[in-house]
Amino acid sequence: MAAYWLARARVADPVEYKRYTDRVPDIMKKYGARIHVRGGDFKVMEGPERFTRFIVVEFPTFEAAVSCFESDEYRAAAEFRRNGAGEVEITIVDGGDATPR
Repeated sequence: MAAYWLARARVADPVEYKRYTDRVPDIMKKYGARIHVRGGDFKVMEGPERFTRFIVVEFPTFEAAVSCFESDEYRAAAEFRRNGAGEVEITIVDGGDATPR
């Protein structure tokens, strides 16, 4: 079953943050990822308007999504944004409807 990275971001330093975003798509491809949303227009319908960039990435499995995030390559790329270039919240979720019926 597919799994998704749901990410919300706020960019503080666009130049440094781009050093991160330039590397990530190639890293994700190694884990079978497909980027569905990466930036673009948005409208917050409910909740705080803290973040200004939204990302949705599909992976073939939950394990692949976690492995990508925990990979040495991704950790190295993420250092560019973790050093003050931006704030990111990433959640990995299984696809489908797991709500009991």
